[in-house]
Amino acid sequence: MMTRDTPARRRTPWLAALLLASLAPTASGVPAERPATRMVGSATLTRCRGVDAWCGRLARPLDASGRVAGTIDIVFEYYAARGTRRGTLVATEGGPGYPATESRAAYLALYEPLRADHDLVLMDNRGTGRSAAITCEPLQSAAALTTEDIGRCGAALGARAALYGSSDASDDLEAVLAALDAGPVDLYGDSYGTFFAQVFAVRHRERLRSLVLDGAYPLDGPDLAWYPNYAPAMRAKFDRECERNPACAARPGSSLEHMAPALEALRRRPHPAQATDADGNVRHFRADAGALALVLFGAAPAYATLREADAAARAYVAGDRRPLERLMAEALAAVDSRDRSHAAALFSEGLAAAVMCQDAPQIFDMRLPPAARLAARERALAERRRSQPDSYAPFTIDEYRELPPDYAFIEQCVHWPAADPAHPPAYREGALRGFPALPVLVVSGELDNMTTVADGAAAAAQFPQARQLVLANSLHVNALPHARSACGAALVREFIATLELGDAGCASAVPALRLAPDFARDSDAVPPAAPREGNVTGERGLRLAAAAVATVGDLLGRLAANDSGHGVGLRGGRFVARSTGLPAAVHATLRAVRWCEDLAVSGTVDFRPGGDDGEAHLSFRARDGRRGELRVSWPPGGPAARAQLVGQIDGRALRAEVPAP
Repeated sequence: MMTRDTPARRRTPWLAALLLASLAPTASGVPAERPATRMVGSATLTRCRGVDAWCGRLARPLDASGRVAGTIDIVFEYYAARGTRRGTLVATEGGPGYPATESRAAYLALYEPLRADHDLVLMDNRGTGRSAAITCEPLQSAAALTTEDIGRCGAALGARAALYGSSDASDDLEAVLAALDAGPVDLYGDSYGTFFAQVFAVRHRERLRSLVLDGAYPLDGPDLAWYPNYAPAMRAKFDRECERNPACAARPGSSLEHMAPALEALRRRPHPAQATDADGNVRHFRADAGALALVLFGAAPAYATLREADAAARAYVAGDRRPLERLMAEALAAVDSRDRSHAAALFSEGLAAAVMCQDAPQIFDMRLPPAARLAARERALAERRRSQPDSYAPFTIDEYRELPPDYAFIEQCVHWPAADPAHPPAYREGALRGFPALPVLVVSGELDNMTTVADGAAAAAQFPQARQLVLANSLHVNALPHARSACGAALVREFIATLELGDAGCASAVPALRLAPDFARDSDAVPPAAPREGNVTGERGLRLAAAAVATVGDLLGRLAANDSGHGVGLRGGRFVARSTGLPAAVHATLRAVRWCEDLAVSGTVDFRPGGDDGEAHLSFRARDGRRGELRVSWPPGGPAARAQLVGQIDGRALRAEVPAP
């Protein structure tokens, strides 16, 4: 099994820049003249441009067997311990296709308390970033990913197609660490990085002190080529959060049952649609069962999808298509791992294909030539439809296949060149070599349907000394700054320092998400805020205030997946966002943003990503001429958290509270 990282797990660029700046030394702490090079072990390093680190480059054979001639330069960054070195930390990125050095801000944040006496090494895997990123066209730039373009990429790589897998990349890391005279090291991998880290562990166990797998899945196991834990985890995450939110739980049936009528409507009447994504770009697509499957399975944008899908599906059936179609547009944008520039150095679609088709279990024999493999695919699908038709329920197998091939997983490699027997797939590594008895921590998010709790448990079971940590109400990858709680990072750091997990009570204390309220076209359909002492505005004003707070909540769902720092409201208006202050926070400005059609909300919102607390200063105007000003503040917490409202509407004092946005 292998998964693709969701871009939702990455930091937004404007927030990552602040985070990196917050971790850099001040000018007063940097010597006026610094040497341009230094030796670490046998490696000669140079000052990195724009980053307070040392950069290295190591020439490696493209093919260790020598059958394919040539070398490839592997680029890495070295961050020296601030004091006496006691150990070395290594982080490896997910995807596959992302370079580790582009995620340096997140890794530096994770490791900051340990860097007083630990070096840090980040290596761009072969075929990513500055390590000769693979550029396959039209795969890298095409509007949509196709199995045919994946096959063309493999054909263009020719004999090199089998040389970018996890085994060769793990050997590159071993060579880098040997050159730096580093080890034994503490290795952290997230998402696909957990697969890579496991391969490294079975190939180079002597180099490791400990292993952390954040968002993990095993190298191999029963039926993994069909991703059997994907659908059960998807269904469970929506149902569990509904059960934990009183308003949702009060409705008869589970969350998936709430959404079933929308699925049936899309099956009966699929139609062309257009909606804006989280950055405000208009997307044109077909609204059908496959588009809904992408929303629910793609887990991207993770926060908005989980928060809104239930309410948006019910609104769709009631005749208000916009909320659900917006989620469809956002999912289309969010599952595209490429940077907006489509630069391969930031994400290589060709490397992603090369790793997935080299390393992952498949539903067909990759040793077959592509023409024979097509027939094998059809036989496998026919048997699956017969024997396990509910593999991806509530969607049929063929509706599931409408997901982009790198999210449906099961047939993306059908046109890739035949497997090279000299380079066996990496998922066999554990069976061939055995898993080492070293301290291993597997971190899983309870609501992660990409690398599920069940997959994490299977990964932990491979290692004799592994423990699994499950964080309640948490999504994909939980030790990096985007996580819903600081618990995962704190426990990972403690594990690295002591090789013990310690008190993990915070893992069960992560609050449930606050689900979106029922969507309303008109503010008169919004339940009124609850008046408090001193309130003199009437019910109409209390409804307007509640609708204004719902507008803020809707904005928060967009910002988690926003890459550009600007976007649009559900029914009009615009917002801009920027990072500000230390620790990292977000400041957003609303300009006539409409969640309801009849209410335009302007003002500012300040909140901490990963936290649930914030403050907003709003002004609003309703279609009937009512005007108001409002200060909204809300604490961290789950569905029971309440926002306090203080302001005035048409000169009449408003004092009230509503569920926190």
